[in-house]
Amino acid sequence: MKLEQSLDQVVSRWRELSALLAEHPEPGSSAYAAMLREHHELGPLVERIEALQARRRELADLDALRQDAGAEREMRELAEAEYYELRDALPAMEREITLLLLPKDEADARNAILEVRAGTGGEEAALFAAELFRMYQRYAQQQGWRFEPLDYSETEIGGVKEASAAISGRDVFSRLKFESGVHRVQRVPVTESGGRIHTSAATVAVLPEAEEVDVEIDEKDLRIDTYRSQGAGGQHVNTTDSAVRITHLPSGVVVQCQDEKSQHKNKLKAMKVLRARLYDEKRRQQESEQAAARRQQVGSGDRSERIRTYNFPQGRLTDHRINLTLYKLDKVMTGEALDEVVDALAAEDQAARLAAMQ
Repeated sequence: MKLEQSLDQVVSRWRELSALLAEHPEPGSSAYAAMLREHHELGPLVERIEALQARRRELADLDALRQDAGAEREMRELAEAEYYELRDALPAMEREITLLLLPKDEADARNAILEVRAGTGGEEAALFAAELFRMYQRYAQQQGWRFEPLDYSETEIGGVKEASAAISGRDVFSRLKFESGVHRVQRVPVTESGGRIHTSAATVAVLPEAEEVDVEIDEKDLRIDTYRSQGAGGQHVNTTDSAVRITHLPSGVVVQCQDEKSQHKNKLKAMKVLRARLYDEKRRQQESEQAAARRQQVGSGDRSERIRTYNFPQGRLTDHRINLTLYKLDKVMTGEALDEVVDALAAEDQAARLAAMQ
């Protein structure tokens, strides 16, 4: 019944928009443009709904004909065959429409800011954080996305304390948004002489990239510091103060960028990260009333939530939110098999939202 009500509401809204557009006094106004956009978005869905309703009427006619004792036997048999064929095809049509009715996250089509930080585990955590960063870089390349490093704070033996990148392309945020959380690794560290397996962790955050119109930032609320870019072990890699650190005073958010040799370019990149952080916080506040729904089986994306374990001795990856286990850790780390995890998480999220609509 809930589905039928939703279908009726969509068709009713589309007809209402059709009438409003036909009689709107200002075709060039922003209100007209907004209605036109909504009308255009609803159009394909309305076509599918009307096709479904036509099939249902056809099914009812076939049902009446196959049970009509006064009809010729050949006609009743033909109607009987067509009836079952059409009846079996309807669930697929209904599911397609139901998927189109699912609420869309307006951030899904956006680009993303990726942040990876070493967690508990010292140098081993930093090495694992570097491997995760490279995993996402390879995955982005395989997807045809652009991967642009923003900041990379390296340790002496090749790990990273923290690293960030801007990833742009088709549906980046919708594919990566479930990666936020604590990633745990179990293996024998290269620094371990006794051969014992250690557990350490890294934290991943995936933020939707924000436009200037999404977040208002007052220059008076910013403290901007410049310093020299540094490489592993504190080595100076630049002789000028090109690195930029920006502190947003009202929120306490601190971002930095040292990837470019130009201070101006580093400031622009740091501002991009700051907008993404503030926009992400704004989204979280707006969605706080729906917190229970957001903590479905794929999790809330909370940075403190342990989401996945990478067990290197067994070549095993386990995503704890959906109890998914893959024995192809090597292919996951090269980005090749990461799609299997992403697809499973997206499917679980879709299933949970479908169940909520029933």
